[in-house]
Amino acid sequence: MDKELHEALKEITMLLTVLVKKGSMQSALIRDFGKVGFKPKRIVELIGTTPNTVRVALHQIKKR
Repeated sequence: MDKELHEALKEITMLLTVLVKKGSMQSALIRDFGKVGFKPKRIVELIGTTPNTVRVALHQIKKR
């Protein structure tokens, strides 16, 4: 139960971060989601974009 609660609180914190950054560029949101540990599939769900967009953005971020 503690692990489930911890994971839920972690995701809520991450989602609140996104709300604060609402209006940011899509690539910046993808970068931030990736940095805090969201998997690409979850980023797609949260941002409402395509899996390819997320893959390309994360790849470009890693290249830098």
